[in-house]
This record gives sequence, C-alpha cells and structure tokens, in this order.
Amino acid sequence: MKFLFDIFPVVLFFVMFKWGEGNGETAQALAQQYLSGLVGGNAAITASQAPIMLATAVAIIATAAQIAFLLLRRKKIDSMLWVSLAIITLFGGATIYFHNETFIKWKPTVLYWCFGAALLVSQTLFRKNLVRLMMEKQISLPDSVWQRLGVTWGLFFLAMGVLNLYVAFNYATATWVNFKLFGFTGLMFAFIIAQSLVLSKYMKDSR
Repeated sequence: MKFLFDIFPVVLFFVMFKWGEGNGETAQALAQQYLSGLVGGNAAITASQAPIMLATAVAIIATAAQIAFLLLRRKKIDSMLWVSLAIITLFGGATIYFHNETFIKWKPTVLYWCFGAALLVSQTLFRKNLVRLMMEKQISLPDSVWQRLGVTWGLFFLAMGVLNLYVAFNYATATWVNFKLFGFTGLMFAFIIAQSLVLSKYMKDSR
C-alpha cells in the first residue's frame, strides 16, 4: 500500500497526460480555463502543450494532497515527501508559467540526485548511514555491508537521474512519460530484488 501511495502522483501524471493526448481540444480548453492565469504573459496554451501542463498541475496537486492526508491523520511525513513537494512545485510551476516542458523533465533527475547526494554525503562526511537508519530495525547486518548498501543506493539514484535526462531529451515526450512510470518503477523493483538476494544470506545468518 505504501508503494502505491508513493507513486500516486506519478500515476495521475501519466493518466492525465494520456487523456490529454487523446482529447486534444477538450484538454486545451481545460488548460486554458484553469491554467491560463498562471502562464507568463497570459500566453495562449496550444493543443500540444495542454497534456503536459495539465499532467503537471495534477501532479503538484496530488503531491500536496498526500501531505495534507498525512497531516490530517497525524502521521509522520518523510522528509523525502517534503523535498518531492518542493521540487515538483518549483519545476512544475516553471513548466506552467513558461509553458515549457523542459522544466518538468528535469524534475525526476533533480529529485533522484537529491536522494543520491543525501545518502552519499551523509555517509561520507557525517558518518550517518541513512539506509541503515531506515532498515536496521528489520534486518541486522555487519557494518561493512551497511556501508556498501548506502553507497550502492546512492549511486543507483544518481544513475537514475542521468537515465532520466537521456530518455527525456532523446525521445518524444510521450515516450518519456511512459518510461517515467513503467521504466523507473521496473528498474526500482529490479534493484530492490537484486539487493534482497544479496542480503538474503545475512538474513539467514542472523536467525
């Protein structure tokens, strides 16, 4: 359930973009009605711009709604969710204001690089392993393994950021939107499974 909650904005972004692609005139009218006031110079929103702009607006609202939901339930809000809200608001807002999809295409890279940098910098400079802090209640590992795990996750997020830029600026926007949901989700699952297989022997040893 937490995984579905985490990717909720990404799923809505995908759904809205696909709907906008298939309903060009309606999407343009909707974007013009609700987003025109947020566009710099009150420029008209074209039919080709409408899908990505509507999807971006929905993603911003969905991320804010996640935090509001957790606040209402008095649940702890992960710092990563606050970072995600700040980044989607900044880059998504720039996409709408400048009616330029380049900004929202950079958003996943900036987010992944923030995660990767946080993991590597905290472990290297402050001797604080964030992966260990999140997982040590579920599994007991040697210090050397925790260190490798932290570095591996950090490098994985940095690589994901690079991959996003490659897909975003070498393929059509529709292809990037597809990859944003299915490609990155699949890679994340594959990476987690690979890590679980590596850690399985330590889990057995700890029993």
